[in-house]
Amino acid sequence: MSYEPPHASPSQPPHRPRYQPRHQRPQPSHRPQYQPPQDPDFLLPWQSSAPATPRRWPNPPVTPVPAPGHHSDVRRLRAAYRILRRGATLTALGFFTLFLLLSGFAPGLMTHPLGGGLTTGLALGLCQLPVTLLAIALYERTARRTVDPLSAELRRTGGTR
Repeated sequence: MSYEPPHASPSQPPHRPRYQPRHQRPQPSHRPQYQPPQDPDFLLPWQSSAPATPRRWPNPPVTPVPAPGHHSDVRRLRAAYRILRRGATLTALGFFTLFLLLSGFAPGLMTHPLGGGLTTGLALGLCQLPVTLLAIALYERTARRTVDPLSAELRRTGGTR
């Protein structure tokens, strides 16, 4: 005697239930949801007195505020920061890129002796640190003179103009 499963007929594929997402599956209702009694004098064991009704604060008046970034002050501040970032980045990276290009395409210039065992390439390499520090100093000075006053004014006025 052999056992055949009920779906073993060759003309029908085995039945597979369709996939249902978890939020659509029927939830077991083995435990009813707790509903507190409707009696206002009813106290739970850990309560010493009836819960206070929450105080409703009046809604503040709604004033239309433009979306952030659409004020002329904010645009000016962004533009000032953008100019600062680009200036400092192009100064430091521009000098380094010039150094790399000269090293690759003008080796005769870079190996030209300047005196005391110092070559042009070595002198330019040693100048990289002062140029970077100069870019940082100019960034800070320009930020203090142009961007910081704009930012302070924007903070003081709350950005509404």
